[in-house]
Amino acid sequence: MTKKPTTAQDNTPTGLMAKVKEFKSYLELSRTEIRKVTWPTVQETRKTSLVVLVFVVLMAFFLGVVDLGLSRLISFILAA
Repeated sequence: MTKKPTTAQDNTPTGLMAKVKEFKSYLELSRTEIRKVTWPTVQETRKTSLVVLVFVVLMAFFLGVVDLGLSRLISFILAA
């Protein structure tokens, strides 16, 4: 039987302080990544929100018409 090769993770400390250090490192890395983000302007946000709202309204209308049509088709088939 052979021994498992040791990895860097085998020697990492465990416990509350290790978790605190990991969390602190995570927060620092997250902060660095957030600073790289290009945030949209207010105008861009309004335009894209308007596009999404219009699309949702159109899809709701389309799906409502399809639902109404299928309901009437099923009613016609069952009534016959």
